Amino acid sequence: MFKGFNKRSKILVILVFVLLLVGLIIISSAGVIEGQKKFDDSYYFLKRQLMLGVLPGLVAFFFLSRIKHEKWRKLALFILLGAVALTVAVFIPALGYSVKGAQRWVGIGPIAFQPSEFLKLALIIYLAALFSKREKHMEKLSYSMAPFIFVMVFIAFLLVKQPDVGTLSLLVAIGISMYFFYGAKLSHFGIIILVCILLLALLVWIAPYRFDRVQAFLDPEADVRGISYHINQALIGIGSGGIWGTGIGLSQQKLNYLPEPVGDSIFAILVEETGFIGGVVVVGLFLALNMLLISIAKDAKNRFGQLFVLGMAVWISGQAFMNMAALIGLMPLTGIPLPFISFGNSALVSLMAGLGIVVNISNQS
Repeated sequence: MFKGFNKRSKILVILVFVLLLVGLIIISSAGVIEGQKKFDDSYYFLKRQLMLGVLPGLVAFFFLSRIKHEKWRKLALFILLGAVALTVAVFIPALGYSVKGAQRWVGIGPIAFQPSEFLKLALIIYLAALFSKREKHMEKLSYSMAPFIFVMVFIAFLLVKQPDVGTLSLLVAIGISMYFFYGAKLSHFGIIILVCILLLALLVWIAPYRFDRVQAFLDPEADVRGISYHINQALIGIGSGGIWGTGIGLSQQKLNYLPEPVGDSIFAILVEETGFIGGVVVVGLFLALNMLLISIAKDAKNRFGQLFVLGMAVWISGQAFMNMAALIGLMPLTGIPLPFISFGNSALVSLMAGLGIVVNISNQS
């Protein structure tokens, strides 16, 4: 299975396996009450994550690690168009459906998935291919900023319509970071940053529930039974863990107090049950993975591979930071899940597929 894997690829596999194991352990605890209540099965979420997330993700990981990554550069536009088409499909009545008021899912028979998760990977592949082909023309606006802006604006339109501003924020962070790694002019980069900040502020202002999240972030003590309920319950869980935690399976916040215990709130359950030490270990695992990805990018044999790995690093570290920072009160809640650990089959499969391509890049460096 690991034939042809170099030292860095093997370390990456170890880190990923550890994070997946942590996720399964915490899901087995955090999902007990909700699983029993909604599906009459205490381990419903654990079984689903294992069978529809971890196992397919591992298959995608090892399969893509054997395919030469240069092939994805040639197919980048078609991959992006395919991901965009799936994202558009959420608005087709026969295919798309909503969950909690958000139109983000596609169902085909017994199979249901969230296209925006695959859009993350498709965007990274496309931008890595786009920028690696246009380095000689980076000084020209039409060759650098214009195509980038067009793609990002169209994707933003689709995600705002769902709405899924949390995922949009992450995709914007990935896109801007890759544009920076590409070597864009600082003036172009500054214009993009300014426009993104203004548009994000506008999106927050026009949607009451987003504005409420900002208010809850600025003053968590205001309306603790209303707009500040989620963040307060998360902070209670994290604070209850102390140094060593209450013990696996002994969380009190999962008992119908904390919203989304297996989803974007799972880090609060993790820290409650494993304590400050457990939280630090998880943060350390993400930092180690990020540093490893940067090391792989540094030695990538071509510009496409380098940009792709850097894009993956921003995806993983950016999403992990957004999730954990929101739950400890450092930024507004976004609804972004914790990579590898939160329940989510589409998210895990797409992430593992991307890391499979990273391993191929690493093995060829």
